[in-house]
Amino acid sequence: MQRRRLILATACSAAWPSLATRALAADSVAAGKPIVLGQSAILSGPLGSAVNEFNKGAKLHFDELNGRGGIAGRPLTLVSLDDELKPDKAVANCKALLAQHGAFAFFGCVGSGTVAAASEVYRDSNAPMVGNFAVGDGAREKARGSAYFVRATYGREAEKLVEHLSTIGISQIAVATLDNPGGAEVLALVRKAVAAHGKAKDVVASAAMTSDGSNIVEMGRTLAAARPQATIVFVSGPPVAELMKTMWAEGSSPAFYGMSVVAGDLVAKLLGQRLRGLATSQVVPYPWSQVDPVAIAYRKLCTGAGMRPGYTSFEGYVNAMVAAEGLRRAGPGALTRASLHTAMQSMKLRLAGLDLDYASGRATGSRFVELVHVTSEGRFLR
Repeated sequence: MQRRRLILATACSAAWPSLATRALAADSVAAGKPIVLGQSAILSGPLGSAVNEFNKGAKLHFDELNGRGGIAGRPLTLVSLDDELKPDKAVANCKALLAQHGAFAFFGCVGSGTVAAASEVYRDSNAPMVGNFAVGDGAREKARGSAYFVRATYGREAEKLVEHLSTIGISQIAVATLDNPGGAEVLALVRKAVAAHGKAKDVVASAAMTSDGSNIVEMGRTLAAARPQATIVFVSGPPVAELMKTMWAEGSSPAFYGMSVVAGDLVAKLLGQRLRGLATSQVVPYPWSQVDPVAIAYRKLCTGAGMRPGYTSFEGYVNAMVAAEGLRRAGPGALTRASLHTAMQSMKLRLAGLDLDYASGRATGSRFVELVHVTSEGRFLR
């Protein structure tokens, strides 16, 4: 059985003049040779936990493919470098992935500012980037033609959440975001949706979390002071639970609506029976479906790997399926970066309950968003 390597490392600087030769050498993958996919993402700190779950899901599919001979006899290798959500480090990582690791294409990159900064590297090398986690709409547009995003846009999520809140009579909305370009964009999208669909003209309060989560208590106090009816959360990892506890301690008990980056099962694990009033938007279908063959296959692989199924790892699994489908269509003869671009730009299919369409020229393939309720036991109810 071919075994896939998952390499987690900190980025090292790469001399860009040497990139041209190595990038050209990796422009095609000969029969029987490994297809190296490069990923620059935040893998450490409180924001790294979700990305590591995403990667575990991707690993399930890549390992399964390698056990069956890979893509037309070519095994898949994923090399992941930690960029700490820093744009300059993401650029250095992408150059290193090409020049030092021989990456043929990029997979599952993360972060709005980081992807926007790295988009020039995608373009200059002609190495496609397929799949993503937590990338803002503006960064997607900047990378259009070089990158193929799977999950629905944040604009789509924001509109879905605000429409739901308006429908149930909630107009006083606060927003917790990340203190980065993606967070600023999400806040603007929520404010736009509130002005268009809500009874209020604007959100009642907003606060942004630093990448290390050190100001989460201050954030909670700021938002609690506005006494919102609902708080939309664009924060990942354990800080979500701390935000909720702080707001409760300040005498504010809003309904919490997490965007898809919020790991509801992790929040439930941290809060236990104290958890109440949490719903999340999801950008992939229900992983516990009893009828969808992709979800069933995913859960079976989770069991074999000793993993607990969840939305984040299922998203990684689905993203890996999209990348593999593009590679499959780009082969089985000569596999080149140009043929992968052609395959992705003509792709239109239904996969795991998602309708994916890149053939219309969109940078993002899916528009799927649904809301689910998170129980104190960590279960998701549709």
